[in-house]
Amino acid sequence: MSDWIEILKEQTADGDRMSREVPQMLANPDISEAQVKTLFAALEKQADFAEKLRLALEKFGHDFPIIKAAERLEERYADLAASVAEKLKAMRK
Repeated sequence: MSDWIEILKEQTADGDRMSREVPQMLANPDISEAQVKTLFAALEKQADFAEKLRLALEKFGHDFPIIKAAERLEERYADLAASVAEKLKAMRK
């Protein structure tokens, strides 16, 4: 059986790192549209994984604070993806 709590901890640490790194990447004037597209796809994939993780945690009956942490992670990736989408939109103007 998977250690869902450990996976959540690892994913949360990755999300914290991405929250710091994504704005720096987007602020780089040399970032290309292709790089932004790739970043967006990666963040969407992480948001999907976070959603599946939350659903697994719910299925296995974890406590509300654990589920809430998974929801926050899911929201963090969705927010990061939205900020990347905004950058992509601005680049296409």
